[in-house]
Amino acid sequence: MYRFGPLLLTLLLVVLSGCKPPAGNAGNASGEPGSTLSSSPPVIEWRLATSWPKNFPGLGMAPERFARLVDDMSNGRLKILVHGAGELMPAFAVFDGVSQGKIQMAHAASYYWKGKTPAAQFFSSIPFGMTAQEMNGWLHYGGGMALWEEVYRPFGVIPLAGGNTGMQMGGWFNKPINTIADFKGLKIRMPGLGGEVLKRAGAVPVNMAGRELYGALQTGSIDAAEWVGPLNDLAFGLHKVAKYYYYPGWHEPGSNMEFLINKAAFEALPKDLQAIVKVAARAINQDMLDEYTTRNVTALNILVKDEGVELREFPAQVLTELEQISLRVIEEQANQDPLMRKVYDAYHVYEQGVRQYHKIAEDAYSQQRQQ
Repeated sequence: MYRFGPLLLTLLLVVLSGCKPPAGNAGNASGEPGSTLSSSPPVIEWRLATSWPKNFPGLGMAPERFARLVDDMSNGRLKILVHGAGELMPAFAVFDGVSQGKIQMAHAASYYWKGKTPAAQFFSSIPFGMTAQEMNGWLHYGGGMALWEEVYRPFGVIPLAGGNTGMQMGGWFNKPINTIADFKGLKIRMPGLGGEVLKRAGAVPVNMAGRELYGALQTGSIDAAEWVGPLNDLAFGLHKVAKYYYYPGWHEPGSNMEFLINKAAFEALPKDLQAIVKVAARAINQDMLDEYTTRNVTALNILVKDEGVELREFPAQVLTELEQISLRVIEEQANQDPLMRKVYDAYHVYEQGVRQYHKIAEDAYSQQRQQ
């Protein structure tokens, strides 16, 4: 038998200790070590259902870009198959789909789930509430995410911020709004707390998926509708079935979208894939706002200059009265639900602080720039 000398043996052991299996071969779908050095990296497939039409500009493209980013960052180890509204389940069924484990993820807006937990509404947008920049600050550095996770925990769902449309438009109307009385009897598509505010003003709020709006306005089953803003409204052709386009979007000043993740499925991922999902969601959260900020400019120019849309501003008195109603509605609902009260109090404290700061920052600059 050949015998190694002490020095040669030591060098051989050092070399062999550096021969480790490739990092991608080290785990399977449960995060357990692989059994052989030659085994291929496990591929995990998830299904994601959205509340938007497949590949719809802005809203629908966010989950598509998220899936591609996760694929690239994981080197193909986690593949997320995106399905538009109605492909796997209706637009408003995706929360239950995630909660029940029928799908691993969804992309939607939290105010759709007010019937399940009223506190959810604060994590998308509330009337006369925070802007997109303020919402991102609250969620990621002001304690908002911890509250959001608490609200969804009983359902086995983990939330992540999934994009923001920024300030929305006030909606499409087929009659002018000159006073608060003009809302009386008006059938209007508006979800969340904004719909409840208009109900108090005498309107008849209707909640329906975006793809149904054109037909509903065309047939007269609704008199008005808010959707998102110029980019998405142009894509749906709402300018062809409504005359007046109002601003500002008092009901949704910074509409935050969400990624919903089944808790059990997420916890079964290896730690690196969990981190990839979170980082990709954070990137898409900013990406959506960037896209809307840019593309809304072009879309609005098309609507006004090429399509002849009549752009109108809500009268100041109408906005003042809507804000007063909003405060009453939110207080009343918060008093009926302890968790909603807890979230609202935290939201309100943060909003008051950031509003005071922005008076001498963004607000002051915007006023000066208009001169």
